[in-house]
This record gives sequence, C-alpha cells and structure tokens, in this order.
Amino acid sequence: MDSIPPNLPLLLLTCLLHYWQCARGQSSYTIDSVGLIIRPSSTVQSGTPVTLQCQVKVSHDNIPHLNHTFQLTRDDIPIHSSSTEEDTVIYELNPARAADSGSYECRVTVKDKSKASLSQNLDVTGLQTPILNLNNKEPYESEEFTATCSAPEEKGSLIFRFYQRLRNGDFEKIKQPVPNGNSLETTMVLRKIEDHYLVCDYEVNLVSGAKRSNRSNEMTVIVKGLSISPIMNVLPSTEVFEGDIIEVVCKVVRPPPNTEVFLTRNRRILKQALVGLSHRFTAQEGDSGELVCKAEWNNVQKETNKTINVKELFSKPQLTVNPIDIFMGDRFELTCSVLIYVPERISYKSIQFSIYKDNIKLNSEETYNTTAHPSKNGNYTCKAVASLTHTFVKESQTVVVKAKVPVSKPMLSVVGGTLVLGKSFQLLCHSDNGTLPITYTLFNSHMLTESRVVSKQGEQAIFDCSAIYKISDSNNFLCHAKNSENKPPMTGLGLLRSTIIEPVSKPVLTMLHGTGDVSEGQDLTLVCSVQRGTPPITFTWYHTETEGALATQTSMKLEGSYNISNVRREHRGDYYCLSTNQANETKQSHTFMIRVKMAGWKKGLIGITVFFILLILAISLILAFKRRLLSYKRKRTGELSVKSASTKVERLSLTQAEVNQAANVTPGMIGKSVWSEHASGSDSEDQNSVTAPENPPETQYTEVQTREADPNRALVKKGTNTVYSEVRNSKQGVPEQADGQGSVEYAQLNHDSDHHSDHGNHADHSVQDDYIDDIDDVHINTADQGECKHDPMPDC
Repeated sequence: MDSIPPNLPLLLLTCLLHYWQCARGQSSYTIDSVGLIIRPSSTVQSGTPVTLQCQVKVSHDNIPHLNHTFQLTRDDIPIHSSSTEEDTVIYELNPARAADSGSYECRVTVKDKSKASLSQNLDVTGLQTPILNLNNKEPYESEEFTATCSAPEEKGSLIFRFYQRLRNGDFEKIKQPVPNGNSLETTMVLRKIEDHYLVCDYEVNLVSGAKRSNRSNEMTVIVKGLSISPIMNVLPSTEVFEGDIIEVVCKVVRPPPNTEVFLTRNRRILKQALVGLSHRFTAQEGDSGELVCKAEWNNVQKETNKTINVKELFSKPQLTVNPIDIFMGDRFELTCSVLIYVPERISYKSIQFSIYKDNIKLNSEETYNTTAHPSKNGNYTCKAVASLTHTFVKESQTVVVKAKVPVSKPMLSVVGGTLVLGKSFQLLCHSDNGTLPITYTLFNSHMLTESRVVSKQGEQAIFDCSAIYKISDSNNFLCHAKNSENKPPMTGLGLLRSTIIEPVSKPVLTMLHGTGDVSEGQDLTLVCSVQRGTPPITFTWYHTETEGALATQTSMKLEGSYNISNVRREHRGDYYCLSTNQANETKQSHTFMIRVKMAGWKKGLIGITVFFILLILAISLILAFKRRLLSYKRKRTGELSVKSASTKVERLSLTQAEVNQAANVTPGMIGKSVWSEHASGSDSEDQNSVTAPENPPETQYTEVQTREADPNRALVKKGTNTVYSEVRNSKQGVPEQADGQGSVEYAQLNHDSDHHSDHGNHADHSVQDDYIDDIDDVHINTADQGECKHDPMPDC
C-alpha cells in the first residue's frame, strides 16, 4: 500500500471547515469599490448616444456564483435595476436628450452589504424644435379648431405654450395647457375675423434648472365671418293688451347646413327649429319682457331680441281691511277693488268679485264685514273675473287678519326685585297681556321720562332711574302701556312686587344703665342702635385690643345688644360697632370707652393691708426710738461703781434720781425725755461720775447680761447680748470706763407707733416696767469675782 500524504488530513480539515462555513452562510467577502463611467463624456449634444458603465470589485473566499444587484439613479430617482453574477453593467441612453441631464449614481448590493459609486453629472445640451399642426386653417368666427404642438424626440413631461404673433411683431400667449408628455393637443377659438399667426414652444424642468426650446414653425389661420344672425318679427306689435294674439317669427337667411334657431323668454325655450320658426300665443299678464331669437351652428351662436309689453285690461284686485288695527271684539270690513281698467275694452260692472278666507270662498261681493274673534283670524284674498273673448281671473295679494289683544294694565317693578334708597336703579314696565308691539312710557312726577318699544318676544321695557331717598318717592313713578293708536294707554301706578330697602344710618354705641364706668365682677351690656334702616339689621361689636369681632347679631329691630358677664380688667378699652343690612352699606359707630374699676372688696382688702403695713411700720419706728432713747439714757447714767477685779466684785448701779425718773416716764414724754436727757448729759456726768485715779488704771473686761423681758408685758426683742467694756481701776479700787461712756446694751422695743397710741396707758406701763427691770438686771462680772447673778441686795 502507498503511504498517505502527510498534508492530506490538513487538506480534508480545510475542506470540511470551508463546507461548514458555506453551509452556515458565513462566507467572507467585502466590496472593495464601485465605479461609474459616462461615455463619451459628461457633456454631450442632444441626440448623441451615451453609455453608463457601472463596475464593482468584490474580495471573497472563493464564493461560487456571487450575485451582484446594480441600481442606477438620476437625481436620486431609480432609472434602472438588474441582478447578475457579472461585475459590470452597461446602460445606454440612445439618443441622449435634455431630460437625461442630471446627477447619476450606481449602487451595488452583495448579499447584505451595499456600496455606492461617486456621483457623475451628465449635461445634454440642446432641445428639439417643436412642431405645430392645425386641423383647420380657415375656421369661422368663434368656431373651434384643434392645434397640436409636439417634440417627439424629447423625453419627459414638457410644458407647451401657444402664442399669437401680433402685427407689431410681439408674441401674445393665448394658452398653456397642462403638461402631458412630449406632445400636446388642445382646442382653440378665434373670434376676430382676420388672419392670425400661431406658434408654440416648450419648456423642460430639470434639477439643474429649466430649459426652454426654440419656437415652432409659424401657422397662419384665416378666420372667416359666419352670416347666421337671425331675423325676428313680432306681430301685430310689441305693444298689446291682455287677450291679444301675438305671433313671433324667427329665421336665418342662407344659413350653413344644420343651423338651429331657438326662441326663448327668461331663459326658457318657447320653441326650437332648423333654419327658422314661427310662434303664436295669447298675451297674458306676466308675458311682458324680452324675447330672444338665437341661431346656432356647431359652437357658433348669434342672437336677436325684442321687448314686448302686455298691457292689463284691468289691474290685479286689491284687498283692504278697515280698521288697520283690529282688536278682539272690534268690527272690521274687507273690501276688494280694481284700481285700473281699460274702459274702451271692459266695463267695471262686468268684473265679478269674490272674497276668500284660507282659500274658502266667503261671498261673491266686493265687501265682507265681521267681528274680530280668534276664529276670524286667517289669510284673506279676493278674486276679480272678467269674461271677454277670454276669461281673465286675477287674484289679490294675501291679507293676514289677526286680531290684536288689548294691552293689559302695566306693572312697575324694580329689576332684581330690590330697591336701595340712595342708589340708582332700573325699573321694568310690563303688561301680562297685549299684542306686540307695545310702547311703554315711564313718567316721574307726571313728567315724561323715556319710552321703550317692545316688538319681539323676550324684549323688556327697562328704564334707568336716578336714586331716590325716601320710600314715599317710589309712589311718584307712573307707567303707560299702549299698542293701539286709537285706544287710550293703560296706566300702572307704584312699584309692585318690589322690596324697598333703606340703608342703615350711622350706629351709636352706648352702655346700658351706665356711661362707661363699671366695676369688676359686674355684668355689662353694650347696645348698638341706628335711627333708620330696613330690618333685618346685622350688628357686629369690636374691641380695639382684641382681634376679630366679639359678636354678631341680626335683629329685626333698630338695635342689638352684646352682654359681657363678670367684667374683668382686660375688658377695659375702646369698643365700636358696625351695622349693615341688605343694602350692603356698612356703617361704623364712634368708639365708646369702657373703664373697669376695682371691686369694692379688693379696695377694702388693700386698705386693710395698707393700714396694717403702716401700723407695723409705726410700731417698729416707735420701738426703735424707744430703744435708742434707753440706750442713750443708760450711756448718760451708766457710770457705776466697780470694784477691783483682783479683790472683789463691784455692783454697777444707777442713781436713785435716774431710777425714779425712768419709773415716772409717760408715753407722751418719751421723745421729750430723750432730748432733755441728752441736753443735760454733762450734769448727769457730774452727778454720777467717780473721781478718776491719778495713775493710769489697769484695763479689765466686764461681761454685762440683760435679762429677757416678760413676754406677757411687752413686745420686746428676745435674746442675750454679750458686751465687753474696758474698766480701769483707780487707786481707790473704783473701776472707770475707758471712753467715759457706758457699754451696756439694752433690749430694743419693736412697738409700732400706731399700736403704741392704740394701747394707751397699758403700753406706757409696760415700757416703764421693762425699763426698770432691765436696769435692775444689769450685772458686772470681773475676772476675779466671776459672774454677778441677779440679787436684790446691793452688796452682790
């Protein structure tokens, strides 16, 4: 066996892979380029053959039978499309015309990929000269003929125009039909009898712009005159009477074949024939007018007209009604008459009259009398009949009889139903019954104000009025309603079905049973009242120191009240009220001040409190003065004999005179005693002083105790005060104060001056006893002898 080539497996794998890719449609390809070539050049003369060649180059991995789709466009409009396996497509323009000018592009699509070439411009210069043809070069005046202008070698939709050359050489456009390819046929008419010279041209619209051709060949058209004007005769005359026979003859002399003749009146054909005609008819009312004789050949027409006048033997009857204004219950008369007739041909007695209502004959007379009633309302006519060679029947115009309803008594009312005094208003004058039109007239104080005519349903007689200020003035208005010239007007007095509102006057705010002063705890009533105003009236109360309204009350009276129970301090201040009613005019009162006084029990309590405070202060001042007085007296009379501290204890005592003086002090003499004792202090010193030693005394300290006063006898300040005094011993062993003044402290009295005066002698005796007891209770204890306790004996 031969060995397997080493590259065979790789080849098989490649083939399988290629097959698998082809089976799944995933072959690889790319469009390299697309080219477009215009031959022989991009600018050619009209009629030159032009070739457009589109070529594509595609790279792929050996895809068999690769298909290419080519599409050629001119100015983005497709002009050719084809599919081929070839890579080149050729499109020919043979010959090329101006309509082929434009921008060309070639697009190639391969499977799902597409690519376009660069745009190439083709410019075809020159246009074919158009050709003009006529189907009739010698038409009659107004006869139609056909003209054809064509450019068979051109492409596209051409715009053709037809011109007539004038004698001065200018061209006048006479027609421009709708474009239709490269040839156009149209119908033309020339009415002037002369030679005409016709030409045509065309225009092609391109993207680059419009191009216009040269003018066509010139065609001469000879327009001939057509003698088909008809001849018209009216017999016996154009002026006739009713019943006369009229004959009209209409014909054409030497007409062309197939000439038709028509007789018409008011566009209605009376008769029609070839070449000529004759028409007979009896003249009647309404036949007056213009008769037209018209001759027609093909589309050429000529006409002749005559005006005839048919006179009436008698005019149309006239139906009149008397009176003109017919009201229910009135008698009225209908009269039928003929105003004009020809006495030479007809007598008035030969005319018969009859009257009809709703086409029903009522009588055969000239007049008809009846009483107005709804059943008599209707359409009335009359007929006049005259019998001559013919019977003439003429009917009058229709007279509508509708009896009127007399106007009822008018009523005056205010528009809106409400009249506010002091403001302008509108009045409505209206009658419930009455046939329109109705004339309403408003009077004020019997003087003419204004008038209104109501002629349509829904209209109203509304009058603008100036303001009145008294209710009684509303009775001065008067309204007249009238719908007949022969009947007196109906009169309406006063304002009915209207509400008259008087605005409120300025309110007055007062306090019930008071002038503005009120004590705390009492009840307060504020009354807001007005002198004038139509109820209901709404009153609103305000407090200037409170936001919003305090209260609102609607009353059917001219006043309203607002109650404040248990008046307090915060209720004081200014109050005011507002009043208003349906006139919507709000008035404000003046402010009313409320002064709140303190309650009586509070005044008494404050008085008692003040009294006791003053009493306490007075007692305190009296006690203070007494204490100062006693202290002062003790300083002046307190020079007592003191024993030596090392040997004995001396008793400090007052003189008998000062003790007696203190015991005899009266309450009224306390202040005076203080000042007198102070003034005589030097004498007391001389009387009670101890002779000073020659040598400086030895300094010793003594404790002085004051005994508490009896609480049952006087109000005094309790407590024990320790006082230290400097004592010097003389050679005789008598102690001497270092500063010459005593250092004994006394209890202070805290009696109030008022209390002192209220209690009288009792207080005087208590003070006197306490003063003596305090003096008796003073002891001086030296360091050697110890404390000297209370002892009535002088040798303690």
